[in-house]
Amino acid sequence: MKLNARQVDTARGKDKPYKLADGGGLYLLVNPNGARYWRLKYRAAGKEKLLAVGVYPDVSLSDARRRRDEAKKILAAGGDPGQEKQAEKQSKILAVQNSFEAIALEWHEHKKTNWSEGYATDILEYLSKDIFPFVGKRAINEIKPAEMLAVLRKMEQRGVLDKLKKTRQACRQIFTHAVITGRAENNPVTDLAGALKAPKQKHFPHLNVDQIPPFLNDLSNYSGSMITRYATQLLMITGLRTIELRASEWSDIDFDKGIWQIPAERMKMRRPHIVPISSQAKSLLEAIHQLTGRGKYVFPGRNDAGKPMSEASINQVIKRIGYDGKATGHGFRHTMSTILHEQGYNSAWVETQLAHVDKNSIRGTYNHAQYLDGRREMLQWYADYMDALESGDNVVHGAFGKLA
Repeated sequence: MKLNARQVDTARGKDKPYKLADGGGLYLLVNPNGARYWRLKYRAAGKEKLLAVGVYPDVSLSDARRRRDEAKKILAAGGDPGQEKQAEKQSKILAVQNSFEAIALEWHEHKKTNWSEGYATDILEYLSKDIFPFVGKRAINEIKPAEMLAVLRKMEQRGVLDKLKKTRQACRQIFTHAVITGRAENNPVTDLAGALKAPKQKHFPHLNVDQIPPFLNDLSNYSGSMITRYATQLLMITGLRTIELRASEWSDIDFDKGIWQIPAERMKMRRPHIVPISSQAKSLLEAIHQLTGRGKYVFPGRNDAGKPMSEASINQVIKRIGYDGKATGHGFRHTMSTILHEQGYNSAWVETQLAHVDKNSIRGTYNHAQYLDGRREMLQWYADYMDALESGDNVVHGAFGKLA
């Protein structure tokens, strides 16, 4: 006799578990604690089996009957409803494990060791705010190009094009990671760059050759902190990034070998950097050593010697001598690159000096040592060139340090 809804609803626990049959192998199992479970007894391949259909009241009597009928159809077709349920459960587990968000977090964890803390935080924030809410739970191998384009276009419409570019590049790398690790067959982001707006190229304000002589003279006459003046002069003739110079420690500098070694953790791309020290750079460092050599940092903070010079210090010097909007600390790198390339110096020397990463990491490591002598010659020429411009001498371009 079939059950009715009232029988199911009023079934209460007894001393021992008991069953209320509904027919066709379906029954309600009532436990002593009052918990009620739908079960389906069936035979497949000559064996008696049991299928968990659901828990009452989450699964009503009518729902349980519908699931029983679906199981009977699978049996009639020669299948096993228990095995199919298990396969579906496993598929859902894999979908969670292989979701875009799960693989993105895996990729981020692997890559962040080579990034600065700030960059790693930014990338995760971009993904969390603009990508995960839309495709984060989707199985990564099911996501199509049009879907990713629609998601990225939301950022384009907000006008955050710099953030969009970084997010698109991160997504492309995440899909590549999924392909390489066998969780996806193709990369739906590869060809999307042309369909999205690109950010306008930004250039830091920088000096051209004609502006350098007056700038150097104004800098020499700067009446403020000698330490920040020396730091600005060193930044100009070394090609270092501002943070690389500001955070330098005296232990990084080897006067005997004439090299300035910056460890990987202070570099943008987390690779150690060696800077040959020109005679002018050595003189400046020796002068600074007289002022700060007893401490840890080459350029200690004004209010706290236990911390490096503040980020704004060098740009404040530039502003105070009248070049606000005309030059920046980072812009000195652009000036150096332009002049050295125009002089015909080996582009690889210039790029290595500026710590622009070689995409081939092995070749990049090899070049670091191979180019040291060439970069030493190049930086000495550049420092001599700066001196000649400041003093008003007529420099023969390409004469590599020889004055006319």
